Amino acid sequence: MPLIQATRYYANTTKNQKTVEYTVDKFPGYVRHDHFKKLSKEDVEFFKSVVGDNGYIYNNEDDLFPFNTDWMNKFRGKSQLVLKPKTTQQVSDILKYCNEQKLAVVPQGGNTGLVGGSVPVFDEIVLSLQAMNKIRGFDSVSGILTADAGCVLEVLDNWLAEKGYMMPLDLGAKGSCHIGGNIATNAGGLRLLRYGSLHGTVLGLEVVLADGTVLDNMSTLRKDNTGYDLKQLFIGSEGTIGVITGVSILTPHRSKAVNVAMLGLNSFEDVQKAFKQSRSELSEILSAFEFWDINALQMFKKHATPKAVMEQEYPFYVLIETSGSNKDHDDEKLTNYLEKMMTDGVAQDGVVAQDETQIRSLWSLREGFTEAMGKEPAVYKYDISMPVNKIYECVQDMRQHLKDGGVYGQEDSPVTDVVAYGHVGDGNLHLNIAAKRLDPKTSSLIEPYLFEWVAKHQGSISAEHGLGVAKNEFLGYSKSPVMIQLMKTTKNMLDPNHILNPYKVISNF
Repeated sequence: MPLIQATRYYANTTKNQKTVEYTVDKFPGYVRHDHFKKLSKEDVEFFKSVVGDNGYIYNNEDDLFPFNTDWMNKFRGKSQLVLKPKTTQQVSDILKYCNEQKLAVVPQGGNTGLVGGSVPVFDEIVLSLQAMNKIRGFDSVSGILTADAGCVLEVLDNWLAEKGYMMPLDLGAKGSCHIGGNIATNAGGLRLLRYGSLHGTVLGLEVVLADGTVLDNMSTLRKDNTGYDLKQLFIGSEGTIGVITGVSILTPHRSKAVNVAMLGLNSFEDVQKAFKQSRSELSEILSAFEFWDINALQMFKKHATPKAVMEQEYPFYVLIETSGSNKDHDDEKLTNYLEKMMTDGVAQDGVVAQDETQIRSLWSLREGFTEAMGKEPAVYKYDISMPVNKIYECVQDMRQHLKDGGVYGQEDSPVTDVVAYGHVGDGNLHLNIAAKRLDPKTSSLIEPYLFEWVAKHQGSISAEHGLGVAKNEFLGYSKSPVMIQLMKTTKNMLDPNHILNPYKVISNF
């Protein structure tokens, strides 16, 4: 397995397909596994018989490009075939054939991932779930939704809104990402503090295994204590042991009263104080607690022209959202909390959204950092988790480490900024290192230094983006040898020919 340190960056999104390098050209150490069969015309004819004339794309570079390339142009594969099944049975027929013929397959949802997990490395067949986008059912008493894996997250959320419910997760990519992909990567996002992870809200899954076997575990029960909870294997597995085709998920009531406030603070210690107090004062109505530093705000302003929210700038900001059923009650609790923060000197300034437009405006600032970073020439991007009190220590340590290494802090330095934002409620830091260009010295200074730092402080090298090809070689920093071996044993058992999403997460070759 080659080192791929330089892949944790965002290339400029304005590039066209002629300027996006193939993954295997950038990292020639990757070798196509020779036991995989090359696609033949006979194979294509079989797949055509399964999905029909409109259910595939074959040998058309322009049409294949968006399926071969991740949305930030970091990775690009060489697949010659995209299949778009409409039913679980079609997925089963496809995988059964691929397993028998040893044709490698990459399951793909909305292709909004950041670690190269949903695009080919070589010529793997892309199995797109975008045509499997039907809502199967909804129980308005229990709030349990069943749907195809290809349903777009925002579409589901809007559909549920008409019934007074909402999806239990919210992401910046909600307009494109698929619920099946969310589950396959165990996406976290902005609502985890209130509603927990997908390991808790997903009640059942329909999964097609590598040999075409359909595992029908579409349970709508909240309590089922009969043996192994098999669905948990596939949550976060990134399509390496099965293809999720259906989901049963518990959805909460949509809040009748939503408030959003933003505070300016002088230190990360104050951010922690504000969070601790929010858990006490706001308790059951607290739904989000986000933070960012002044570097993130300045990066946003560099690429956008937001309206001024506060009269002056502060070293840190937090965005707090409450959601409940009684507006007067929630308003009073939030007001008391904000007054205490100001009186105690924890917060230096604050604003409260007065209507839905202002709520969207404040959230657009927090959600706009990723897009702003993507407009930089290059960005090394990391998604890590650790104890909350260590979050900004990690950022400061990285800045100093890059300065000591001679790549940051001078006018001609390749690194231009180190930006931090994330979810304080679950210890999730999004660390972004903006640069003028990709630089081998910078890459070698960041990795594995950052992962060693995270491991030393009992953190995870991937909080919510997964491993894909970007982090698979560093799995040992978060999992023990015994755990990794058990993961490989599971892979060998469920996918003995290794046709599902090869070169990702773990490698048994």
